Amino acid sequence: MSIAAAVVRDGEIALATDSMIHFGGEKVPSSNLADPKMRRIGQAWVASTGWTLYSNIFEDWLGGRKRAPTLTDGVTIFRFFNLLWKDLHDRYSFVRDQPEDHDSPFGDLDSTFLVICPGGLFHVASDLSVTRFEQYFAIGSGAPLAMGALHALWASEQDAGALATGAVEAAITHDLYCGGPVNLASLRLRKRR
Repeated sequence: MSIAAAVVRDGEIALATDSMIHFGGEKVPSSNLADPKMRRIGQAWVASTGWTLYSNIFEDWLGGRKRAPTLTDGVTIFRFFNLLWKDLHDRYSFVRDQPEDHDSPFGDLDSTFLVICPGGLFHVASDLSVTRFEQYFAIGSGAPLAMGALHALWASEQDAGALATGAVEAAITHDLYCGGPVNLASLRLRKRR
């Protein structure tokens, strides 16, 4: 359970996450944890909510590459996660196929991701669909609270970093499964042609 929120404003994109992790009913203090919920991949920042095992998978999977994957727009992000889906099944024996009663014809990562890159803000759903957002979006158990905070704060003069931080703080305050200090990353948005 987590919260990740991203905001696009005035040519800047900011991504904020909480820092608390749960192991079943046990939470780990962030002061005793060295596993961020977001990671830099090339020019992009990627945050995940769901299984913390993705942190280990990304570290292993990306560690063997000579150069970082290119995540610059919706197409390159889709290709990245499509390759991840294939390699999850080819390289990691603990990944299981979907149960027979799964009513979708598509795979299920059983986690969601937010990607900020020079090309914008993107949500990657568990079925690998990639959606671009122009203003803001949030994922995780605290997402409804963060989205409400962003809706209420949008008319303010705050910059992207302050808005994303405020959204995550709202989720930390009101969602049992969000906590710890806020982590923040930002980058400049590439101008569209």
